[in-house]
Amino acid sequence: MTQQGNGREDASAGCASDEVLDREAEEVTLAVMAASRLIVSLSARALASVDVPLTLPQLRSLVALHGCGPIKLVTMAATLGVSPSTALRMVERLESFTLIDRRVNPDNRREVVLRLTPAGEDLVESVLAHRRAEIRSLVERLPAPARTGLVPALRALTAAADGLDLGLDPADEAGRLAGVVDDPLNPAP
Repeated sequence: MTQQGNGREDASAGCASDEVLDREAEEVTLAVMAASRLIVSLSARALASVDVPLTLPQLRSLVALHGCGPIKLVTMAATLGVSPSTALRMVERLESFTLIDRRVNPDNRREVVLRLTPAGEDLVESVLAHRRAEIRSLVERLPAPARTGLVPALRALTAAADGLDLGLDPADEAGRLAGVVDDPLNPAP
């Protein structure tokens, strides 16, 4: 009888700890979602600081090009998780603002290669600097112990995403093989 009682106590203790873990996971989930909304809001504010009427997805396209250099249109679509036709419409819009240069790949005439223009580079750098300054201002408002605890927590969250398929990372080897090119419009000797 005593052993059965211990088994029930162990089971109820296990359920209680599972409930605590579930509540804790939900609390962390809600906090991360709130932080995500904050970052998106800061990105929108940074975007509003420039004179070009861009959407956040268009900015994301520019940032992708900024981070990985010239890429093929199909790679841009894969990076953004959109169809090539949607990516093409976005590129046409960005091209109308003279932020993107679109050319035929001289090594494969069926491919279109995209890269930022100097105006596009300047715009991305301006928006990213504005966003970084706003984030830094928020971080500086935190007490030192909270800032110190935030770094390992955010790194752990980022590390936990390592195994997830979050789309093509144009900077990695798979991205290079899928269409990120050094600079086909200006090949190195």
